[in-house]
Amino acid sequence: MWFERRIASRTGKPAPHPTGHRFDTMRFKLTIEYAGTRYSGWQIQKNARTVQGELYRAIREATAVNEFELYGAGRTDAGVHALAQVAHLDIDTALSAEPLRSRINDALPSDINVLRTDRVRHSFHARHDAVGRSYIYQIARRRTAFAKPFVWWVKDELDVDRMRVAARSFVGFHDFQSFSDDEPSEKSTQVLVEVLEIHEDGDLLVLHVEGSHFLWKMVRRVVGVLAEVGRGGLSEQQAASMLVERSNAPARLTAPASGLFLERVYYEGDRRDVPISTPIAVPRI
Repeated sequence: MWFERRIASRTGKPAPHPTGHRFDTMRFKLTIEYAGTRYSGWQIQKNARTVQGELYRAIREATAVNEFELYGAGRTDAGVHALAQVAHLDIDTALSAEPLRSRINDALPSDINVLRTDRVRHSFHARHDAVGRSYIYQIARRRTAFAKPFVWWVKDELDVDRMRVAARSFVGFHDFQSFSDDEPSEKSTQVLVEVLEIHEDGDLLVLHVEGSHFLWKMVRRVVGVLAEVGRGGLSEQQAASMLVERSNAPARLTAPASGLFLERVYYEGDRRDVPISTPIAVPRI
């Protein structure tokens, strides 16, 4: 279930602004990058360090405002990264967009960074207005001393051509029940996958997937199944059959969180022909 928490002062009242003045509530669109290795996902949790929790702390420190609302476009799981997560922030502040971004970044740890802060209309909603999302997943084909937190090293030889053939089966509108822990009785498991491509960049395989939305663990399980096809443990036909017949194999083959990046969240009017860029390089030796 998607939800965000409203953080307020202990009294339940907004803290006074340092100048003693109150300002009209403004809505900002935040575009955020983060390395998820040290965090228990995006969503704020009790007794766990999360990306949203760090943002709440930094915003309080940057603005001296204790009551505000921060809504993300979606959750990322523990260990998953983001190149351009989006959130909207409702806050009473005299700060304009750029000084607000700068002050928040000054209060954030080095593995979380606000890329952009834009003033937006009050009707804009980071999650509800999103029309698509894209992820990339990085598989390393060799051991790497530097990229371990951002890749999945698959030691076996992978047949990329077979993986590409299998990937085509997942493009389109399908029931991904076998690829998620979401309950179909509570949430539809049908998803439109618009793009699923596999690129080679040195000793990296970069899987790029774009769709309307994604289910819990869905991308990592699709990657795990495609890697198993590449190893020779599954045929292309067996992979495709998991969209028709319920299978436990995707859960068993779930790829680790380390290689997954939320690449972009799309809104009406956004360009989608932006070239794929890999955040980590693994050159071929």
